[in-house]
Order: sequence, then C-alpha cells, then structure tokens
Amino acid sequence: MAQKNIVIVGAGFAGVYATKRLAKHFKKDKDVTITLIDRHSYFTYMTELHEVAADRVPEDAIQYDLQRLFARRKNVKLVTDTATTIDREKKLVKTKHGAYPYDYVMLGIGSQPNDFGTPGVKDYGFTLGSWEHAIALKKHIQDVVRRGAEEHDPAKRKALLSIVVVGSGFTGTETIGELRDWRDSLAKENKLDPSEITFTLMEMAPTIMNMLDRSDANKAERYLLKKGVKVMKNTGVVGVHEDHVDLKDGSTYPTSTLIWTAGVKATDEAAKFGLTQARAGRIVVNSHMESQDDPDVYVVGDVSFFGGNSDRGEPQIVQGAEASAKTALTNIENKMAGKPGDVDYKASYSGFMVSLGSRYGVANLMNIFHLSGFFAMLMKHLVNMLYFLQNYSGYYFFQYLMHEFFRTKNDRNLMRGHTSRQGNVLWAVPARIFLGLMWLVDCAGKVSGKESWFLDKLRLPFDWLQPATTSGASAAGADATSAASGAAKAAAPAAKTVFSLSYQYGKEPMMVFDKMPNWMYTITKAMIPNQNVAFFMQKSMTIIEILIGLALVAGLFTWLSGAVSVAFTVIFCLSGMFYWVNIWMIPMAIAVMNGSGRAFGLDKWVVPYLQKTFGKWWYGTPKALYGSDTPK
Repeated sequence: MAQKNIVIVGAGFAGVYATKRLAKHFKKDKDVTITLIDRHSYFTYMTELHEVAADRVPEDAIQYDLQRLFARRKNVKLVTDTATTIDREKKLVKTKHGAYPYDYVMLGIGSQPNDFGTPGVKDYGFTLGSWEHAIALKKHIQDVVRRGAEEHDPAKRKALLSIVVVGSGFTGTETIGELRDWRDSLAKENKLDPSEITFTLMEMAPTIMNMLDRSDANKAERYLLKKGVKVMKNTGVVGVHEDHVDLKDGSTYPTSTLIWTAGVKATDEAAKFGLTQARAGRIVVNSHMESQDDPDVYVVGDVSFFGGNSDRGEPQIVQGAEASAKTALTNIENKMAGKPGDVDYKASYSGFMVSLGSRYGVANLMNIFHLSGFFAMLMKHLVNMLYFLQNYSGYYFFQYLMHEFFRTKNDRNLMRGHTSRQGNVLWAVPARIFLGLMWLVDCAGKVSGKESWFLDKLRLPFDWLQPATTSGASAAGADATSAASGAAKAAAPAAKTVFSLSYQYGKEPMMVFDKMPNWMYTITKAMIPNQNVAFFMQKSMTIIEILIGLALVAGLFTWLSGAVSVAFTVIFCLSGMFYWVNIWMIPMAIAVMNGSGRAFGLDKWVVPYLQKTFGKWWYGTPKALYGSDTPK
C-alpha cells in the first residue's frame, strides 16, 4: 500500500476526537500517517472557560497537552503551526512555516464570538471564545473590583462593581452563574459587602436559555433570581462604552464589565481556505461532511454548515462537533478501504446540561430525565469524565478529578468544599471517625449494666480508696480469702507481659507504667482523696469520654477533642491504667487535630462562624474605605 496522509487542522473537540479514532483504526497500518496541526500545543477544554474566568480552577486546568494526549499513538504527527490555506491542486495543507501533503484533510478550526458589529464591543467589551479571553476577563474583574472597593464616587463605584453578561445561551448563563459563585470570596479579598457586586443577564428575546426545555430554563432562571442576579429580557445592547452600555430602548446601564456571549461565527481564518461559506462564515458541507467544493476536504465542528436538518445549520456544541467528526472519519476510513464514503451525518443529542456555578445546574437527558441541583451537576461531571475515558486519557481524567473536587478553593465544588482544603485533612477523616467510635464503644459498658460507672461502686484501682480490712471473724474470713487467693496465685503464676505496639496472639500486653510514678501518685491522691470524690470523677470522666467520641464522629471542635484525647491518654498511662498496644491513640489524636473536622464535619460551619463572630466582636468589620464619605 502506498503511503497515505490524513491531515487534521484544528485540535478542538472534533479534531481530537477524529485523531484519536483514526489513530486507533490505523494503528497496525504503517503506511498511514495522521498529522494534527494546531496553533497551540494543547487542546483547550472550551466548555470550562467560565471556570477559569471566574477563578474556580487554575488557569492551566483546562489546557490538555497534545503530547500527553497522543504520546502512545506512534502514527500521529503533531505540528504546532497556523494553517493558512489548502492547495487543492497539489493536495497540500500550507502553514506559516511549512506544507503538509494529504490524501484527505479534515478542517475543524472552530468558531469565535460574533458581536454582529455592535459598536464598542471590541474596544470595551469582553468575550469568552478562548483561553486567552478567559484569562483577560479574570484579570479585568479582579482589577475593577479592586478599584471599585477604593472608589469614593458612588456612580463610578457602581459601574466598577457592576458585571453584565449579554446573551443567555450556554456560555452566557454558565458565565454569569460562575461569576456569581465567585462573588463572596472576591468581596472578602477586597473588604467589600458582597451585595455591592452586582450581576445582570441581558437577553434580547422575551425568554432566556432558549436552548433548554422551558421547565428546565425556568428552574435555572429562578435560581439566578434567588442568587440576586438581575435578569433583563427584551433588552438589546446597541453600544458599549468604558463605564456604561447603550440599550435599544434609548436608556443606558452603568457597567465597566460587559461580557458579550450573544452569538458565534466561524473563525476569520475560514475565509482563507477558498471554500464556499454560508451564514456566520461557516463552510458548507454535504451530508457526508465533505466540502461541497472538494470531496477530499472534510469540514467538521463549529466551522461546518450542514443545512439538511435546519436552515440555521447544526448547533455549535460539543455533541455536534463529535458527531460531524465521526461521520467524516468513518467516510475517510471507508474510502481508504476502497468502499463508498457515503455515510450520512446523523444528529445525536443525548441531552443538554448547564451549570450555574459550582453547585447548581439543570440537565435534560434524552428528553426523559430532567435534573436540577446536585444531580444535574453530578451528571455534568460524569459526562466530562466520560469524555476523557472515551479519548483514552487516564492522565487528564485524574487531573479533572483533582481540579474539580480536591484542589478547589473557597468551597467551590460539587461537594461544597468537603473534599477540598489546603493540606490533606480529607484523608484524616476516617481516622477521626474511628477514634471517636473507639471512645464511644469503650464507654458503652460504662453507661449501663452492672459494670456502669454511674453506680456508686468504686471503679478506680487506687489503693488509698480501697476500704480498710475489718477485725474479728471478718478479719479471719479475709485472712482465709487472702490465703486462698495467694495459693491460687502460687498455683497459677501471672503470665509474663510482652512489650508490643500491637496485640500478639497468646501474649500478655505490657502496661505503660506498672504503677504510678511518685509525683503522679501525690497529685492524684490530692485530687481524689476519698470515694465520694472518686464516684464523681468516674461519672464526669465517662461523660467527657462520651462527648469526645461524639464530637470526633461529628467533626465538632475537633482540635479540642483531639487535644483532650491526648491528655486523657497520657493521664491513663501515668495512672497505671493503659497498655503500650493502645498508645496509637496519641499520634492519631494529634493527626486529627489538623482541621479534619472541616471535611465532612460540623467544624466546616462552626469554626468559621466562631471566627467571624468573635473576630467581628473583637476587631470590628474590615473595610476598603473608612470615613463618613464611604458610599452606603
């Protein structure tokens, strides 16, 4: 077989999907080379741009290096360059720095925001069509909020702290939801009242989120309104300025942050390839995803326009991109096998999911299951993780888990921060719960029954608390009993104790101290001089042990509970009541003191509340501006 070259231009969802599957299909065919060309060395997970823009995940969290994605695919050649044109006569894909021969080419260069020529959007507005756009928007918001916190003029302050999103499609709604999620931590960093930072969603249509089922869209709208987002329908933006926007009805709206998400179009580069274009600059294809100008040139993803199902073309979403790529790669495989390349495009949309921040979303699965809140977000995460598994990338599957669940800041994840915190306190949770259960189980026999420590029966083994020996017949009886006991001991000598930090079968564990040190003896005797005090101490100690156990299991006042666990264990050791095999309680109690109650524990809410309450009582409320002219 002669050498065959498949060139894929664009490492977006469609390009990566096609490259992965073509590489697998031809992995045993050394005569086939797949060349993937992109101006970046990484694939951008575009559906998470809003998470970067709103500082939920690190900036590089949505960049997936192409080398890592295709390292095991020896038939894939990666090229970091910008494709400039396709020479269809010579069958070359030309780039700024080279040219690559092809038998078949797949063009998936994506889309970009469409501002429809609205004045001022390019100069003063922000879009969210690339990783660079997300970074620029994040830095801008951090800057205007910082400036707004220090601004004395009420009008300027309002504009600086007002964030407006135009367009209620997937990008617009997810962006404003994520930004609203960021509000509280952003306000705290700048010593602001969170309510001063406002959010507005503007939509030209009479309803918002029109890509969703109406009931799902209404749920999402109610959630945004509940969160204080202002929703303005039938509102057209006709001009953008540095500190305000012009509306279609002739009014103005103050804002220094206008985010335009009201439309998309094919990238400007699409016009350079000399192929027929339709609305929004998209390249026209037939049902086989072939360009109508050349059957060896396939066009996939957002840049393609297939009008067989709608005069508006297919939706520019991930499912559409991958469906078009699947059609194109199947036809290429068939042609290379000498079969007709006549597989038709089939739209397959299994559902739509929209997140409104890190904890709430709505989802429509197969038009059967309608989810909202936790389960909708869980489904979105599962779909994202499935994407990495389908593309054979265990490495980025792991990275996704890390940045979405374990490395997030300010409780901004699906588990409301329980799975994420600086340090590894999450992994101390099982130890915390086990230690708490140990206290509770140990106290179970002390609470009821004949062995209860709440009866006025001496349980502490201290010699000065034992009753004095009686005289006469009782003394004779006691002597006889002592003699019998002595004979029994002589007949059955005590087993030799063995030092160990774990129980050994058939061995007698060693006490930490066989008897109390003299100084401890003196202190204890002074604190517990008689049986009445001993009965009180028995009951008090049991109650405290139960409280320690309950607090550790619930994750409440974990630092204090751990510290008391250590103190009690030390006291038990010094009192001659503790074995070496149980000394593990001390290091475990110290370990759980490192904030483990903040992961799946009540300390997550109680400690910050106490810190806030006592901090405000002691220090007052920090502000960015002090003085009588501070805007109210």
